[in-house]
Amino acid sequence: MYRKSLFLLLLLMPWLSYAQRPDSVSVPAMRKVELDNVTVAPAAGSRGWLLLDKDIQLELDGAIHNLYNFKFDKAERQFRSLRRRYPEHPLPYLLMGLSQWWKIMPTNLQEKKYDKAFFAYMDTTVTKAEVLYRQDSHNYEACFFLSAAYGFDAHLNAERKNWSKATFSSRHALDYLQKSKEANGLSPEFLFGQALFNYYQVWIADNYPLLRPVMLFFPKGNKQLGLQQLKAVADNGFYTSAEAKFFLMRILFHEENNLAGALPTARYLANTYPDNAYFQRFYALACFHQNDQVECERISREILAKINQGLPGYEAISGRYATYFLGTILQQRQETTQAQDYFRRCIVFSESTGETSSGFCLSATLNLARLADDAHDTPAAVRYYSEVEAKAGHDTPQYREAKDYLKTHKKQS
Repeated sequence: MYRKSLFLLLLLMPWLSYAQRPDSVSVPAMRKVELDNVTVAPAAGSRGWLLLDKDIQLELDGAIHNLYNFKFDKAERQFRSLRRRYPEHPLPYLLMGLSQWWKIMPTNLQEKKYDKAFFAYMDTTVTKAEVLYRQDSHNYEACFFLSAAYGFDAHLNAERKNWSKATFSSRHALDYLQKSKEANGLSPEFLFGQALFNYYQVWIADNYPLLRPVMLFFPKGNKQLGLQQLKAVADNGFYTSAEAKFFLMRILFHEENNLAGALPTARYLANTYPDNAYFQRFYALACFHQNDQVECERISREILAKINQGLPGYEAISGRYATYFLGTILQQRQETTQAQDYFRRCIVFSESTGETSSGFCLSATLNLARLADDAHDTPAAVRYYSEVEAKAGHDTPQYREAKDYLKTHKKQS
């Protein structure tokens, strides 16, 4: 399954994994939950909720920007200051955990050195929020923090294949999401989880038929409503605004295949947070697919420069993106020597992450083979085509092109 940083998918990821296992014969039982598809006015007072405190939001505005702009030290200093004043509230702990999360994100969640701190902050968030919830079962702010912390915990545990922990956290995340729905009309922060649920409940059922029996335990979603709600959170949220824009960008690009629709959000995130490696490479990807070569080249060169500077989050995966885009652009300009250099660097970046069968690496190798053939360098072309043949799937055009070339040229080398 293609790894996605998507809230509902993380909630259902344990069941999705079970469903894809060939020896799986049953799905873990889960009680049916109710989750309305419309926002409702809150039924309880919100006095004292830090989540809605405008003074706290004003104070944290710079910290939230620093978090998403990968200025983690600056952001965490402000979060620790908040924790000193509100040591029993879950907000500073969730924000500290979110900081760890975004340190992991640029590696496609493969980096593990931040796991211990991340899980500790999420556990503390749960502990602090549970105290508030036990004091008042209508404290929907506490439900928000419980749902968020359990959700993030479930996602990373699923990525780490800790299925029992992921399942436990998944159930609790959805349970508290359902309980907090009564505050949806009070703040867009509360609408965030429901927006993703509405969209992905339908998307998962459509794309994973084996999970449809599991969907009977969940309320019916509404993709269009989910997108509308997500846009509302992106436009009006404070703590969840950047996350909502992130999900909206990915949904439009990957699930909806609406590249033009994803581009403005990708551009906004890249321009607003210019040192966020994930946002930068996604924007480069969007520009590449929209054939905006000028902007794609600019952002790709910036990515490589920031990798050389050693900025947080700029590592081999971002380098793989940038070098492939630059190699392709220069190849189209017939600047062959530079194109070859970038394609070779793309392969090196791919090797450093162990992703030599990835699309970028295979395509870079294929382009090197074509450039070698154009230059009448048959030995080099045969070498590159042999790599493609060895790594590409046998039902792919890349494999067939490599096999056809090697049939007629291998002996010549």
